[in-house]
Amino acid sequence: MQVKKAIFPVAGLGTRFLPATKSTPKEMLPLIDKPLVQYVVEEAVASGIEQILFVTGRSKRAIEDHFDISFELESLLYDKGKDAELSQIREIADMINIFYVRQKQALGLGHAILCAKEFVGNEPFAVLLGDDIIDAEKPCLGQLLEVYRKYRGPVLALEQVPMENISSYGCVKANTISERVFEVVDMVEKPKREEAPSDLAIIGRYILTPDIFPILERQEPGKGGEIQLTDAIKKLANDEAIYGCRFEGIRHDCGDKLGFLKATVDMALKREEFNGEFEAFLRQRLGVCRTQE
Repeated sequence: MQVKKAIFPVAGLGTRFLPATKSTPKEMLPLIDKPLVQYVVEEAVASGIEQILFVTGRSKRAIEDHFDISFELESLLYDKGKDAELSQIREIADMINIFYVRQKQALGLGHAILCAKEFVGNEPFAVLLGDDIIDAEKPCLGQLLEVYRKYRGPVLALEQVPMENISSYGCVKANTISERVFEVVDMVEKPKREEAPSDLAIIGRYILTPDIFPILERQEPGKGGEIQLTDAIKKLANDEAIYGCRFEGIRHDCGDKLGFLKATVDMALKREEFNGEFEAFLRQRLGVCRTQE
């Protein structure tokens, strides 16, 4: 069965970006001229996803508005003859079929996935976390889907990270199948460096099957009183093979202020419209900083 549905958990409060996220969803923070969440939706669309479900919370209305039709704005752009901008705005609303459900309590990622049970039905599905913006020639989710089509089991996105940073991630113990594909035999959530089974970190892209839902329904809250998705996947691994895909591409952690800044610089340097001016500015600015040291 093909993967045509995706879940976007977006109910988090984004406290690391306060005060900017006091009234604006973190997912709507602009990376140059597009909100973070649009980059991830575009990745899903490019990977062949046909329907997505946003698992939202209070104060997330701006996400719905962004992917909706804006009659007033479209009328204004039409009257002013701004055809390029009008086309761009219409493409956002027509991009994909979107559904919404509320996560009424902040009970963790596993609970957010459980909120999507009725939407998913009896189909395999994708999960995409908006903090991870992945710049790749072939969409990261598309790479995972290739692994799923071959092995017909859940797939986790993996990235090699420096061991000094591994305690910030869930990581896997895995057997190598090929250069970029692994069979996951165990997972550890944010281990100490000396206890980490590998340097392969779990990143915010997943392909899962409906078999995860009965596990999530029975699961007791874990660390922080939350229902952890990693714990549920570990239990699922007792009954079926779990695979990992070490994707090709550059990941930007936009859930972190420094990562967000790095992503902004990286994306700006690739934009032809700036015609090298931004790079020249950076070189000049860095030169001034070195002179002042």
